[in-house]
Amino acid sequence: MKVTEPRLLIVGLGLIGGSLAAALREAGFGREGARGEIVACDPDAEEIARGVAMGLIDSGDTRLGPMVKDASMILLAVPVLAMEGVMRELAEYLDKAAADVVITDVGSTKAAIRQAAERAFGGLPSNLVLGHPIAGSEKSGVAASNPRLYQNHKVILTPAETTRPDAVARVRRLWEACGAEVLEMAVERHDQVLARTSHLPHLLAFSLVDSLARQDERLEIFRYAAGGFRDFTRIAGSDPVMWRDIFVANREAVLASLDDFEAGLARLRQAVESSDSDAMLATFDRASHARHYFESLLNKTSYQAEYHMQPQGKLTYRVSPGGNAQGRLRVPGDKSISHRSIMLGALAEGVTEVKGFLEGEDSLATLQAFREMGVAIEGPHQGRVTIHGVGMHGLKAPAGPLYVGNSGTAMRLFSGLLAGQAFDSELTGDDSLTKRPMNRVADPLRLMGARIETAEGGRPPLKISGGTKLEGIEYAMPMASAQVKSCLLLAGLYAEGETRVREPAPTRDHTERMLNGFGYPVLRQGDTCWLEGGNKLVAGPIDVPSDISSATFFLVAAAITPGSDLLLEHVGINPTRIGVINILKLMGADLTLENSREVGGEPVAEIRIRYAPLKGIDIPVEQVPLAIDEFPALFIAAANAAGRTRLRGAEELRVKESDRIQAMADGLAVLGVEHSVVKDGIDIVGNGASGPSYGGGRVDSLGDHRIAMAFAIAALRASEDIVIDDCANVATSFPDFITLAGRIGLNVTEERVTEERTTEKAGEVGHE
Repeated sequence: MKVTEPRLLIVGLGLIGGSLAAALREAGFGREGARGEIVACDPDAEEIARGVAMGLIDSGDTRLGPMVKDASMILLAVPVLAMEGVMRELAEYLDKAAADVVITDVGSTKAAIRQAAERAFGGLPSNLVLGHPIAGSEKSGVAASNPRLYQNHKVILTPAETTRPDAVARVRRLWEACGAEVLEMAVERHDQVLARTSHLPHLLAFSLVDSLARQDERLEIFRYAAGGFRDFTRIAGSDPVMWRDIFVANREAVLASLDDFEAGLARLRQAVESSDSDAMLATFDRASHARHYFESLLNKTSYQAEYHMQPQGKLTYRVSPGGNAQGRLRVPGDKSISHRSIMLGALAEGVTEVKGFLEGEDSLATLQAFREMGVAIEGPHQGRVTIHGVGMHGLKAPAGPLYVGNSGTAMRLFSGLLAGQAFDSELTGDDSLTKRPMNRVADPLRLMGARIETAEGGRPPLKISGGTKLEGIEYAMPMASAQVKSCLLLAGLYAEGETRVREPAPTRDHTERMLNGFGYPVLRQGDTCWLEGGNKLVAGPIDVPSDISSATFFLVAAAITPGSDLLLEHVGINPTRIGVINILKLMGADLTLENSREVGGEPVAEIRIRYAPLKGIDIPVEQVPLAIDEFPALFIAAANAAGRTRLRGAEELRVKESDRIQAMADGLAVLGVEHSVVKDGIDIVGNGASGPSYGGGRVDSLGDHRIAMAFAIAALRASEDIVIDDCANVATSFPDFITLAGRIGLNVTEERVTEERTTEKAGEVGHE
């Protein structure tokens, strides 16, 4: 990222300002004939001299006036409480400065600095871009400058509505040149977030070390302190004056976060005093897994870690042609059942033991949401989860919005469950999920008496008011959807009277089966299922079968690859989910079920599939809802079949993580597969060739995990590499996809890229 500022003035040449100068120098700014000058103003003449000697700045002065002339950008890196005085002095000289000068800052609080700017300048200047780099050290002074201080760290800009866009863009370029990730948010949101994630931890560290240092046995305490103590208390070595200023400037937000902490500490103290092991476990386990869960969100690009924070890069797959599709595989646990096992286990009375839990990000998001509502959950450990149920009315209000990542299933099921709670709640998700329609659940829930607010267009976030009285209804779904049906049944648990749902075509019935398994009677007659509100759930063991949606990619892989012979173990073959099996058989696949049995109310079997030439078919309309999530992979099967495959009645594919009909059509076009798209389906013409069936090329998955995996499998019959963009969300449903793909001979390379450069190359996974 090239910085084009002719003259950068840094006011306050300490660690932050000096590190910025060091990073720009390392990036080539103002070096070896490159355009750009860095100057500084600091009250300490020795710091100026040291900065010049270190090669960080070209010149400096202890007076501000002489340095403002010809500055194109001025960065204020002074203590928060000193900011207003510097701004007032700066205001005297700005009329004499260039008209396009941009002012920015590095202060840790933004509301106080905004107010200072309004007083100093008589209003908020349009060329002022308030900012804050989330980086630092307990060291201080220009001598501690580190050119890599900002690499892979976030810088938050908080522009006002009146801030000039070109000024924001110039400040963004400055920080990106230092290797930082630049985000934007509102001033108030910034101060609230930083009060909790930075200011409060510093306050606690100062307090803890001070308390221990005043005890008589302090020498013994510090002598035997372990590494964890040192790690936590390291920040107590930070600049006391700077942090005093921060706590004064962000007083209200700090006090609010301290109130929350003290309330939590009081609850934990009570649990320890009363030896309440469940309460302690809930707190410790929630904290432990929140740490691991949110760290994974920050380190991966599949989800945004905060609601408006942008990912660091996108994950790309490069898949080489060829493979053999032989052997035995066990794919991850069923995502739909994993979601429901956590939900019903949390509401049950007693302890629920779950085996085979899918440890993908969607399921982990559901698990974490219940931890935030006070449920003690142990694990997951190698697919095992222990849920200490709190009963139908034992959930507690979460501290903030419940983040469900990319999971439409979680959001829709949660909306029904939360509609019956006594507390208010909010459901949000990543950028992809916030584009998906939610009125299909919000509207019938409102008919039951729920109060739900959505964003424009009926999209997330969903704000659900607690304490409302729900009434059972009879609802005829306009479109077959297991998520809508399950949402209404979960709301019906809390409703007065009977809740009936009629579906226009069969959909997966995991919710009904599992409710009955937990002792909550759900009845069915024909196309209608119903339950009576007011009963209870009783805990019991759950063995989650392998997900047939995940198995589908390997079923198709074997179906299209000559010489294949693949056995998939312990796969769920719920009658409402076997559309893919039925469709592949109709296309001529050599597919058999072995060792069929029932586990925990769900039918499972081993599925064996050998290569046989496929033929194009008209997909029966009644099979569409039974295979709705499997169609991206089935489109690849169609591209390898002889003749035309015709799909109709699949409108729901338009409102998944992406418009899957159009996304697949665009990718098939890249590969050179003949097709035509209609509103509710697609025609695909395969050539049934014995050699490669199509070419290669670059495909955009649009962040949809099933699109990404479908085109990865397509490489088995491609003539050239297939490059698939935006693949990070594969982790939502199938975290080990690449490993298992390697076992059937797929050669996959992962790359993580930003707009301008590759930031990480994860390596190659090939034949085992």
